[in-house]
Amino acid sequence: MKTKTEVTAERLLFLANVVKRELKHLQATDKRLFSNPLTLATIEQLENDEALSETVEAFVGRFCRLQDTLGDKLLPQLLIYLGERPTVVVDNLDKAERLGWIKSTDTWLETRQLRNQMIHEYIENPNILLNALNAGHEFVSELANVAERMLSEIEQRTSF
Repeated sequence: MKTKTEVTAERLLFLANVVKRELKHLQATDKRLFSNPLTLATIEQLENDEALSETVEAFVGRFCRLQDTLGDKLLPQLLIYLGERPTVVVDNLDKAERLGWIKSTDTWLETRQLRNQMIHEYIENPNILLNALNAGHEFVSELANVAERMLSEIEQRTSF
């Protein structure tokens, strides 16, 4: 029978591998979607351009999924592994900021709000969608940095 520490470590390593894959897929989609600057004219073509529409959907899904995996799954598991007691998301993010894994709790929470703009405003307002997609694109590098910092912490403390 496995110890609680072994189970925690296995879950942590599983999530670390998930983050690596999710990051790789997000970066590939980001590169495709933003190979040329997104403009309002481009966004207004979504209904008529199935390939573009699918790429936007993939970007939104992968962006949201990676941010969720990092903040809602990997972060609490890493805190447990380090002997911390995870609590509500905001407090966990504050700990992550103090530990240098994220730059700012406020920025992280603001970026989570992009999800609503990217998903719910998709049909309603092309300007909001355009701005949200571009803001998401700008945050991809920070998501990558957060993933790398957390993965590095895991590497230093496990046999990952």
